[in-house]
Formats: sequence, structure tokens, C-alpha cells
Amino acid sequence: MHRIRPLLATIAHLALLGAVGLPALSGIVILAGTGVATLVVLVGVLLLALAILAVFAVAWFERERVAGLYGAPVPPAVLRRSGRTDWLRVPHTLLRIVSDGAHWRALLSFFLTSLFGAFTLPLLSLVGLGVPLALAGLGEAETVTIPLTSLAAPVEWAPLLGLVALAAGVAGTIGLAIAHRNVTLGLLVPDDRARLEQEARAERERRHGAVRAADLDRTRIERDLHDGVQPRLVSIAMQLGMARDRIDTDPEGARRLIDEAHASSKAAVTELRQLARGIHVAVLDDRGLDAAVSALAARSAIPVEVDARIERRCSRDAETAVYFAIAEALTNAHKHARASRIRVAIRTRQPADAPPSLWARVEDDGIGGAERQPGGGIDGLAHRVAGVGGTLTLTSPVGGPTAIEVDVPCAS
Repeated sequence: MHRIRPLLATIAHLALLGAVGLPALSGIVILAGTGVATLVVLVGVLLLALAILAVFAVAWFERERVAGLYGAPVPPAVLRRSGRTDWLRVPHTLLRIVSDGAHWRALLSFFLTSLFGAFTLPLLSLVGLGVPLALAGLGEAETVTIPLTSLAAPVEWAPLLGLVALAAGVAGTIGLAIAHRNVTLGLLVPDDRARLEQEARAERERRHGAVRAADLDRTRIERDLHDGVQPRLVSIAMQLGMARDRIDTDPEGARRLIDEAHASSKAAVTELRQLARGIHVAVLDDRGLDAAVSALAARSAIPVEVDARIERRCSRDAETAVYFAIAEALTNAHKHARASRIRVAIRTRQPADAPPSLWARVEDDGIGGAERQPGGGIDGLAHRVAGVGGTLTLTSPVGGPTAIEVDVPCAS
């Protein structure tokens, strides 16, 4: 009985989609075709957008249908919204729908199911035809008219014809139901081997990103020590040595040298503090990302607007990666962008069918043209973000604006 019920449910699904599935897909095709043909006017854009949303709706329906029918681990259809905040947000969201191969696999599954359903309907009619024929011999008539036709057959042949029609209809319907199960599950349920390979590939990329980020951080620290603190400490040692040599013969000159060494030592302490802040941010651990980014904004020479809506604390690695991405973006805007204003947006996201993530976007009104160069600051950030399982996106057309977006898992 536990096998018959899913089989009957599958046949019911096929019959329903055989009646409405192909017309629905035809409507989407007509809508998309009309939208493309009239793309030069606003109506065409709206029709094309409606067709894309209809594709997502069908993909969502198909995945929910198969998951509910078979209890299979079908990943839900996820609407990957754009993280942009400008007028390209809606087109970018639609483009992400179109470029998602999972939606097209679900659409293909819906089409094949509708096609199977279109064949199931006449097979069910054949079953309905076979039953009265098989029972026709119980009557007293000498001939029997085959339903839905004008053909007449001797009553002696009716039971045989009925049984043949009944067997063909039942066998064909069951065959299509089995084919439907195999095809839909094959299209929509991830293969274990493919899933494991994808997870292994993602883990390799994550490990490579972490190693590369650590290497770039070490190189940056060595460069900052060599170019900044080390020469200053050497200068302090030289000044103190000169002061020691002059202290008996030129006390006033020795005092001036000591004062200069004292001032240089304060500057060296400041540089070391800034260098340590580039390695570990104490305020980030104590007060969270909002306070740490606000401190960055307060020290910025360019006005920075911070819009932080953080509903929960994420892991230390996730918050650190986002913090340094924001810090590097602000530094690049100061050095290269010629910007007059910077906006920082931070959000914690909780998708319905995905783990929570920490998202941030830094946008300036500068001249644009920023690129990710191997070994550069943005490249290091991308590796740091990849090391915690996140992604970094750079958008910087010539003429501006420049926008850097990061999205990392909260529990990384």
C-alpha cells in the first residue's frame, strides 16, 4: 500500500499537468517572445521581466511539487536577490534568475512532466475504454460499439479487446509514472558524487584563500615594518647615540637630540599601534562590527556614512573579514578614488532556506577604474574573504562609482 499511494499520486500529478502544464509553458514562451519583440518600449521590458518571474515561479512550484510528492531532498528554489542599491538592483536580480541553472533544470522537469502527462491522458482514456468492453460480454447484445468510435465488434471479441485496452492503458500509465519519478529526481536531486566534489572544490578554494591571505598579510606587515617603524627606530638609536657622545661637551645639543628621539619614539608607538590594529582589532571583539566600522569612519578624512543594521553577532572570523574589507575599501578611496563621499552599508541576512550571512557594501563617488591586481589590496581582501567561505564583488566602471560588496557566512 505504501508503494501504491505514491504511484496513484504521481498519476494524478501527470494527469493534472498534462492538462495545464503545456499551455502554461506556452504562455511563458509567448510572453517572453512578445517582450523581446517589443523590447524597445517600456511594455516589452515589463513583459520580459514578467516572463522571467514566471520562470522562477514555475521552478519554485516544480521543486516543491517533487519534494512533496516523493519526500526527496530537493533543494528549494532560491531567489538570489541583487545586493546592489542603485537603479540596477531589479535588472541585476532578473539577470541572476536567468543565469541560475537550477531554475532551468526545474523548468525542464516541469516540461517533461507536462509532456508525460499529455501522453497519460489518452492512456487513462484507454483504461476507461477497456473496462466497459471487458464487461460487455455480460449483456445480451450480439455486437458492441466501441466507445468514442463508430466501430462495432462481435460481443465475443469485446472482453479480449477490453482486456488488451485495459492492460495497455495501465502498463503505459505506470511506465510513465516510473519514468517521471526517475527523470524528475535525476534532474532536481543533487548527485552525491557531484555534491561531494563541489564541497571538496569549495573547501580547496577556501583553504587556498586563507593561505594566500595569510601570505599577503605577512608581506604587508614586513613591508610596513621595513618602510616605517624600522627606519624610525634606527633613527632613534642614532639620535640617542649622538646625544650620549655630546652630553658632556654640548649638553644643550644632547637635550635637543633626546627631545627629537622622544618625539620619534611616540611616532613609532603610534605606527606600531596602527600596525597592530591591522592585525587584530580589539574594539571588534569588545563592541562588535558596528562600533569598529564607526571608529574607522571617524578617522576618515572623507565623510563616511555608515548604515549598519546588524541583528546578531557573527563569528569572529566573519566579522574580521568584513571589517578589513571595509577598511581596505576606505583606504583605496582615500588614496586613489578622489572621492568626496563614501557610504557603508552592513546587513545580517537570514534567507529562508540558507544559513545566515554577513553582507557589506562600500560605495564611493570617485573616478572609478579600480581593478583587482594580483598581490594588490583588493586581491588580498578577496583571498581573505574566500578563506572564510565568502565572496567579494568589485564594481568600478571608469568614471565611477566604485562599489565593493562582501558576503560571508555568519558561522564561518
